[in-house]
Amino acid sequence: MNILVALAAVGGLFLVGLLGGMAGMGWLFGIVIPSIALVLFVGGMIAKVWGWSNSAVPFRIPTTCGQQKSLDWLPHSRFENPYTPLQTVGRMALEVLFFRSLLRNTKAELVDGQRLVYRTDLALWLGGLMMHWSFLFIILRHLRLMTNPVPGWVTFIESTDGFLEIGLPVVFITTMTFLLGVTYLLFRRLTNPQVRYISLIGDYFPLLLLLGIGLSGAWMRHFDKVDIASVKEMMMGLFSFNPVVPEGINPLFYGHLLLVSILLAYFPFSKLTHMAGVFLSPTRNQTANNRAVRHVNPWDYPVKVHTYEEYEDELREKMVGAGIPVDKPLEKE
Repeated sequence: MNILVALAAVGGLFLVGLLGGMAGMGWLFGIVIPSIALVLFVGGMIAKVWGWSNSAVPFRIPTTCGQQKSLDWLPHSRFENPYTPLQTVGRMALEVLFFRSLLRNTKAELVDGQRLVYRTDLALWLGGLMMHWSFLFIILRHLRLMTNPVPGWVTFIESTDGFLEIGLPVVFITTMTFLLGVTYLLFRRLTNPQVRYISLIGDYFPLLLLLGIGLSGAWMRHFDKVDIASVKEMMMGLFSFNPVVPEGINPLFYGHLLLVSILLAYFPFSKLTHMAGVFLSPTRNQTANNRAVRHVNPWDYPVKVHTYEEYEDELREKMVGAGIPVDKPLEKE
């Protein structure tokens, strides 16, 4: 049911954008809605990061799974248990760029019907890596629609991405790897009983949204062509605060653009915010030097305490009368 609701939502949104383009509502679906989505994305992400940065972290809670630095003759796991800020940066880089923690994701299965075996789920790691890196390069490639002249590094990325020169127009490698990665992640969520059991609409919707964006973009590039010059004119006007809606843009583009706008607006209020949250996660960005440095809880404040000496001074006579041993003898009058 969750997958059907998410599929109906994504399909319905694309259809709304398509029909809006066919009805000549280019200003609404090409200017107004993308502008609102961009404001929601930027404002929502700033609010999220600001809230996270103002959250107190009273304890050192880095996630560790290796030997902490202690005695010199004990091998220290530098990236699993970072001791210095530089080692922490290295750990963060491995996590952000290569999804290192996903390599610890294990799957259990019965072998020969009796032996329980745990294996690293390399397919999940590879699928996530393909999807995220491909999406990044696709976004960078699309900067050619928003800049004039186009920066040289954008042209370099585009030429490198299509170096295989398959088809005309050229099929980009990241287009194929992005669609393959998203399809695998969706397939895994549908076929793995444990993952499917905990999956909600909020888990299926972003995947289907990304898949819809990728498929519609590939379709417009290779099958039902769109006037790139008109699209660039619209995007340049949108980002230069001089909006214009050229005539003759394929309505499919408005369906594609509406899905992108929904993704932007939805981003700060969903699990997708892990893109920024990983940098502010105390389980990742802290050093594990508790043995060398005493960390004091910043929430601690002076508290009036009642020491045992004060307690005994007040009740010494009664304690002696009750036969309770005391540190100081009862003073004789």
